[in-house]
Amino acid sequence: MADTRAYFDVTDELEEDIGQVDVLPDSYGQQAEYTEEQFPRLDETQFAALQQQLAQQQAFAAIPDQVKRFIVRFHESILSNNVQEIRAAYESGWNKLTDQFYSKTEWPDAEVISPLVRDDQVFLVLYRELWYRHVFSKLSPNIDDRFHSYENSCELFNYLLNSEGPVALNLPDSWLWDIIDEFLYQFQSHAIWRSKVKSKNEDELNMLMDTSVWSSYSVLNVLYSLIQKSRINEQLAATARGENPEDVAGEYGSLPLYRTLGYFSIIGLLRVHVLLGDYTLALTVMDHIELNKKAFFTKVTAAHVTVYYYVGFSYLMLGRYTDAIKTFSNILVFISRIKNYTRSYQVDAINKQADRMYALLAIAVALCPTRLDENIHSNLRERYGDQLAKMSKGEEGLAAFEELFLYACPKFILANSPPYPNPEELIAYIEAPPQEPAQRHLALFMTSVRAQLSNPTLRSFLKLYSSLGTSKLAAFLDKQDEDEVFQQLLVQKQSLRALKHNEGGLLEGDIVSTSDLDFVIDDNMIQVAESKTSRRYGTWFLRSLVSQNEVLAGIQSKPLPVKQKAAAGAQAQAQGGDAQRAQATGTGAGAGAQRTGAPRAVGGPAWGAQRRA
Repeated sequence: MADTRAYFDVTDELEEDIGQVDVLPDSYGQQAEYTEEQFPRLDETQFAALQQQLAQQQAFAAIPDQVKRFIVRFHESILSNNVQEIRAAYESGWNKLTDQFYSKTEWPDAEVISPLVRDDQVFLVLYRELWYRHVFSKLSPNIDDRFHSYENSCELFNYLLNSEGPVALNLPDSWLWDIIDEFLYQFQSHAIWRSKVKSKNEDELNMLMDTSVWSSYSVLNVLYSLIQKSRINEQLAATARGENPEDVAGEYGSLPLYRTLGYFSIIGLLRVHVLLGDYTLALTVMDHIELNKKAFFTKVTAAHVTVYYYVGFSYLMLGRYTDAIKTFSNILVFISRIKNYTRSYQVDAINKQADRMYALLAIAVALCPTRLDENIHSNLRERYGDQLAKMSKGEEGLAAFEELFLYACPKFILANSPPYPNPEELIAYIEAPPQEPAQRHLALFMTSVRAQLSNPTLRSFLKLYSSLGTSKLAAFLDKQDEDEVFQQLLVQKQSLRALKHNEGGLLEGDIVSTSDLDFVIDDNMIQVAESKTSRRYGTWFLRSLVSQNEVLAGIQSKPLPVKQKAAAGAQAQAQGGDAQRAQATGTGAGAGAQRTGAPRAVGGPAWGAQRRA
């Protein structure tokens, strides 16, 4: 009791003490006010970086695990310079994942996947090269994509050309070709896009004031720098002389990376000069590359097709129709033999290019009739038979020439950008734009075509006679003036002889006759000489034998047909035997009929007869 009273006494004292203390502060019940001065102000740059970091984290989390594993393995194979693994990842893995996850969207940004590759800048540059290629091929690039792809290409080539020494990087030939090919494609695409001034908005006009982006000079500078760095022309010349190319390769040219890039840069120069309309220079840069089955470019099918397309087109524009026909025929025969090509992502592009070359071949054959390979000739007739018939009818065929040319020609570009930095000149440019490059080259080509329109008609009349008077020929042609007939004969005579390449540079060649028909003019008489070319019966018989063997093998692989009469007789015999067995057992006619209707009696013997047959 004493302890209890003591406790309460203490409590009472505490209550008296607490009662004397003011426990409520003055600010009780009042809301605190926020002022920016109380906290350090966050810089806008830091805030934007924080937002970007959060966005990258979200984007990284959205990447499928399969893609993450692929990027990690892809990076490891590049670090180890394992060309086989790089080729498998580049040619197969990338395209499969694109079709599976990114057929209609962009791949993850390089900044998003950088943690997976430990921020390896070399790999990120290569990754961006693939990223922008995907945007240009599958999606619609905007102006930022065009400018940033140029910056990434510059970064890649600066790394290869301006490092302190040769870089320790090894990539498959197909990827190296695609790097050069995509670089030129994006240059061509940007040149065509920037020439359309009226469709540009204000932001695009401001950005296009920098005319150094994707300029012709910068692109040609890259290609010539790679050629000089690798000393590829010196190596090819040494190989042609039978010498060791390594003796002249130098520090860079001895490495496969630089040697291959330099080689493909020569093909790139061929393409650029054709796009700019300089066909003579285009063939000149190919002086050290021979067009044969042993050439290095045949290792990459896309490069193989590109070389023959641009060389053949250059020959066509230079009036060397025989060489153009030979070039197109060779590559089209090659393409026909690789129809079951396994790299499906290139098949569509190769087939489209082949169709364009068939159109150019039709033009060349119409201007210079030549005997073709039978398969090529049949394919040509199947694709462009109507246009071939029209192009041999004089003035009526001009539309067919124009149609095929515009379809099959390259997408020509202007060498210089419109005057975006100067507003006054830009207004004048819009009011009086220059002629479209394709239309300008078409006009030049059609000039030579119009000069040869009378050749098919003259040829058909000359083949009927061994000697013919000019007055009589003028009557056939409904011409009143014989001088005009003489002019047409001179044009025909000129077209019967042409420069044909045999060996050496692509511009070199010998003057040969391009037709089995020739003639001379003696006063007012035309003496005609026609040489008959013997047909190659051996080739025809060999192809017929192969075709017959295929038909015979198909027949032998199928079972022989069963004769209906024999099958019906076997069925009737089986039914009769069953009836006799039914009567012998005493079951009566009803039982015999029932057994006759059984599946075994109907189907058994007939099926056995079929098996025996």
